Amino acid sequence: MALQRESTTAHQLVQNALRVLEIVANRGTGITEDELARRTRMPADRLSALLRMLRREGYVEQITDGAYVTGASLTRLGSAHDRTLALREKLRHTLGGLRDSIGAAVYLSRYVDGEIRVTDFADGPRAPKVNEWVDFRVSAHASAVGKSLLAQLDLDARRDHLSRHKMARLTSRTITSERVLLNNLDAQAPTVPVLDLQEYAVGTVCAAVPITAGATVGSLALSLPIEHAHRLREAADTLNRNAAPVLLSLAI
Repeated sequence: MALQRESTTAHQLVQNALRVLEIVANRGTGITEDELARRTRMPADRLSALLRMLRREGYVEQITDGAYVTGASLTRLGSAHDRTLALREKLRHTLGGLRDSIGAAVYLSRYVDGEIRVTDFADGPRAPKVNEWVDFRVSAHASAVGKSLLAQLDLDARRDHLSRHKMARLTSRTITSERVLLNNLDAQAPTVPVLDLQEYAVGTVCAAVPITAGATVGSLALSLPIEHAHRLREAADTLNRNAAPVLLSLAI
């Protein structure tokens, strides 16, 4: 299955983060920010922002002399023995943080063996998740999650998916024309969130961004009740800016 595009900004940030983490891990006694700047040749402001994110996520720690060493999260994810459990816990913690900061339910999904799978989510009393009244596996044409995943596939893979799942009209806003949907997917910029404006369910709006690690196509999404629709674009931009920690967890 060929990938057509990916979120360049998030991937660049993750590549920079992996480079920093490799340097820190190889310097067991600690390495200063100035030395990291020399080794990575990253601009000071970009490196400082990256280190703040890595500290917040527990991938690095700062010791008494200000040097950086490997953090607890990186140690756990780097252990083959409990990696699966550590990754699940790390993702749930990160998704919970996104839910609280954005004020919306958030979802992590994958495209596996030709099907959509929502693998994890974080909701709450003030951030209710969408009512899955139609299985997400058969409603890719209508949901932000589905459209984000389909947008990352090549044309043949998109057509294969649509040939197996009829484009049913779920609301008055649902796109049911394969030609229109494929044109929309082809025009979708990889760094711009995909929106669902009551296409999947009346009373709910959603947004999703690509979160692809390796050969696995993924998506990070949020949903809001229609009374909070005025917050959707700002929430989607926040989700997009904060997708890198999720992608980094999957890439380590």
